[in-house]
Order: sequence, then structure tokens, then C-alpha cells
Amino acid sequence: EGVAKGGGVLVSDDDADGKIHARNLEKPLAAVQMGLIYVNPEGPDGNPDPALAAKDIRDTFGRMAMDDEETVALIAGGHSFGKTHGAAPSTHVADEPEAAGIESQGFGWSNSFGSGKGADTITSGLEVTWTTTPTKWSNNFFENLFAFEWELTKSPGGAQQWVAKNAGDIIPHAYDAEKKQRPTMLTTDLALRVDPAYEKISRHFLENPDAFADAFARAWFKLTHRDMGPRARYLGNDVPAEELIWQDPIPAVDHPLVVEADIADLKTKLLASGLTVSQLVSVAWASASTFRGSDKRGGANGARIRLAPQKDWLVNNPAQLFKTLSVLEGIQSAFNSAQQNGKKISLADLIVLAGVAGIEKAARDAGSNITVPFTPGRMDASQEQTEVESIAFLEPLADGFRNYGKSRPGVSTEALLIDKAHLLTLTAPELTVLLGGLRVLNINYDGSSHGVFTERPGTLSNDFFVNLLDMNIAWKQASEDKEFYQGYERSTQRPTWTATRADLVIGSNAELRAVAEVYGSADGKEKFVKDFVAAWTKVMNLDRFDLA
Repeated sequence: EGVAKGGGVLVSDDDADGKIHARNLEKPLAAVQMGLIYVNPEGPDGNPDPALAAKDIRDTFGRMAMDDEETVALIAGGHSFGKTHGAAPSTHVADEPEAAGIESQGFGWSNSFGSGKGADTITSGLEVTWTTTPTKWSNNFFENLFAFEWELTKSPGGAQQWVAKNAGDIIPHAYDAEKKQRPTMLTTDLALRVDPAYEKISRHFLENPDAFADAFARAWFKLTHRDMGPRARYLGNDVPAEELIWQDPIPAVDHPLVVEADIADLKTKLLASGLTVSQLVSVAWASASTFRGSDKRGGANGARIRLAPQKDWLVNNPAQLFKTLSVLEGIQSAFNSAQQNGKKISLADLIVLAGVAGIEKAARDAGSNITVPFTPGRMDASQEQTEVESIAFLEPLADGFRNYGKSRPGVSTEALLIDKAHLLTLTAPELTVLLGGLRVLNINYDGSSHGVFTERPGTLSNDFFVNLLDMNIAWKQASEDKEFYQGYERSTQRPTWTATRADLVIGSNAELRAVAEVYGSADGKEKFVKDFVAAWTKVMNLDRFDLA
């Protein structure tokens, strides 16, 4: 059935990530076939079965947070225009640009069939024109889909496609105004008629063209804008006035913000609340580190860490998170109710301020008096403003900064750490200083001591780097999966620290080790604290587009 064995893209294990059918696609992959944007238009692995194609479509579009209605609208709307190109077999097409000879100068896919262009064009290998009005918007895709019965045929290029039975030549030819041709469809088009859920939506659109046009416009806008982040980043006169749930809306600031005296007072209350430095820093990191530079989603603004689904993520240690948030909510409520001028602090701001207070205390305990920058102005989103299914995609597979997650087939723990750092737009020095600082602040998601290379956890020292680089310590594998390691004194064989791959990569990778040696040096303490605070503040403000 085309299911790959042992660490491939598609797995038949029932415990795999997407429980759609036998072809479960591992996260975070998006397309079921290499080289294709969405799915194979001929059907799964070229099998022209519309019902099976529907399953691949639902899996792939679902990973873009598209529901069934949006999926049908996008496919049908996109196929209301234009055509595919498969005038001849792909043997006529030369190598892609990267594989073509140097004389090709960056061009590729040279077509030796006929003129190599126009009616002789070869791209997908399929030769399909869906509607009678391929250059105009219409409802003809659905009209044709349901008006005819369809039989399997092959394109001139040899690809599997479908042609309408007993239909006349009603479809215009793209390159000859005198010619007409029979209606044609892709296997993935017929999935919109064969799959029961898709069919119901398709028939609704057939009977309600205005609803189809509106659904397509909305789905297309979502598809082409969802990597731009919140509405606040949009520019121009065409920005829709309507606030859409997939934009992760956050209320506008509607009250006076806290000032320096308030901030100092709140820091005092936070440190007297009974929460540890670890708990204060951990909740702030958990809230802010959901940010993804790839699509500008996530971050501390909105305080969605207190809402479903984030409050229940394993990486956030739900039991500890509930306790911490309960204390913070009490501080917030007491402060806000005591104000006479409408001044408030949002929970989103207070969560970040908790991290600030914790880091300043940890630095003082290490002998450094620092002020961590803090800029209020975040607001709290509601559960109604939070699309649970969409936010669920922000859940990290791994967060090496909290020693969460481990290697999976084809992806090592250290690679997952680098990926997380990349999503947070961190440089190599920022990754290094943050990981070392967060380890000594003791924020491992499960409270473990892995990588906490210090006798004084909760203190912002450079102990992580000093002990990681200690040549008197030898590291040995401590688990069969090579995820955990035990350190031993070389001279006595006395056990010292335990570590994960996310810890030891700082010493084993040449680039990261070079940075670690700066922070672990005898004169590196001040630079370590300064750089840690700068990197921390960067992460806390990644979603503060209003500060740019």
C-alpha cells in the first residue's frame, strides 16, 4: 500500500500522529508525497480512488487548520480557473534547474515536445480544464461535478484522470478558439463528490453560489495571510474590518497601564507570593516561547497559556501551571481592585513580569544587580477568541530549553532544540546563553535535575558552562536510547551530574562550544548575565509588534 517501513514519512502504526487511516503522516510534515504541494491529484500514490484521496486531502488541509468547508471551497474555487498541463509524457521534460547543466544558467525543465510551450506545455502531466469559463469566476465546477458521471481515462502524458461520460464538447480549448473538449476532472476533484462530508458541502455550494463565493474568499484570505501574524501587522486600505478567529485576536488596550512605581510594587508582591524563582521564570517562558517566527503566531500576548489547549499541554506541567496561575490571578485581582483611576495589569503582562522578578532575584543571589526590561501593554484573550484546534498546532514536539521531548525517527533531540531556537528567531549565542541560564534557574518541565549543573539552583550563575566544560568530568551513556547521560569524576569515578542530549550538544557542537567557553570563563559572569537578560527580553517581546 505504499507504506514506508522504519522511520519513513508514512507509517501504519495505529499510535502514529494522525489517526486518519493506514497512511498516517508524521508530524510536523504537511504533504503526503514529496515534491507535491498538497496531495497527489491522481490519488494516493497514483491510485485513482477518490474516497482514499479524500482522506489524504482531509489530513493535509487539516494540518493547515482548514476545516472541511474551507477545504472544499479552496479546491473548487481554485479549480474554477485555468487548467493543468500534460500534453505529452514527462520523458520530454529535462532536469530541474538545480540538476541542469551550468549552461542552462538556472533554468530547467526544458520541454522537447513540439514547441515546448502553449498547447505543448508539460507540467503536472495531467490535461484537465474544469469549467466552461476558465478565465472567469463561476459555479460551473460544481455544476459539472454533479451533472455528469465520470470514467477513468489517461491524459496525453499518461496520467490518471477522469472524463465525463456521454458529454459533448463544451469546454473551451486554451490555445485554439475553434476547438472544444469534453469536461475533465482530477481524482481529487471527484473526492468532493464521493466523500460524504465533502459531498454535502459541495451540494450546498452548488445550490448556493453566493455562499460558495464567500467561503472561497474567506478561505483564500486565510490561506494567503495566516503566516502574517495578528491583524495589527496588516497594512493598507484593504484590511478587512472583521476580526477572524484564526488571526488569534487579542483585545485592544482599554485601560491605563502600570508605571514604574506599580511595577516595583508588583515585583515585591510576586517575590513574597510563595512562588519560587523556578516557578516565576517557568510560567513566563512557557507563555512566551510558543511564538513562531515562521508565521508570527504564539507568544505571551493574550495569556493563552491559561486557556485550552495550552493549559493542558504536558510541556507546561499542568499541575504546577495551575498553582502558579492561581497565585498570579490573585495578585492581579488584588492590584486591579485597589486602583482608583481604572489602571489595570493584564495577566499576560503579570506573567511576563513574574519572569522579570524571578530573574532579577536570581541575579541578585548570584551577586549581580540588574534590571530586566519590562514594557506593559499586553492584553488577555478569552476562550471564545481562541480556536482550540488551530492553537493546538503550536504545541511543541520538543522544547530543549525545558528539557522536554527527545529524538524521534530521523530527528535528533539536538536537532529539535535547534528547530525550537529557529522558531524563536534566536542566534547561536542567544540559544546558548538562554539554555545555560534556564538550566541553572531550574525550569525543566518535569522538575528533573538533568542539565542543572549547579549546587545552587534558582541562582543566575554561569555554573552550567563551568561544569559542562570541566575536563575532570567524563560523560557516559545512561540509557539505551542514548538520550540520557551520567557524568563521572575522571579521578574517582564519583557520579556528578546527569544530562540529556540537549545539554551535551552545547559542549559537543563546535560553534556552540565556542560560545559556551566565553560564558564559562573566569571573567565571563558579567557578560553571561547581561546576554541572558537581553536574550530573555527578546523572547518575551517577540509578539510585541506594537514595539517595533
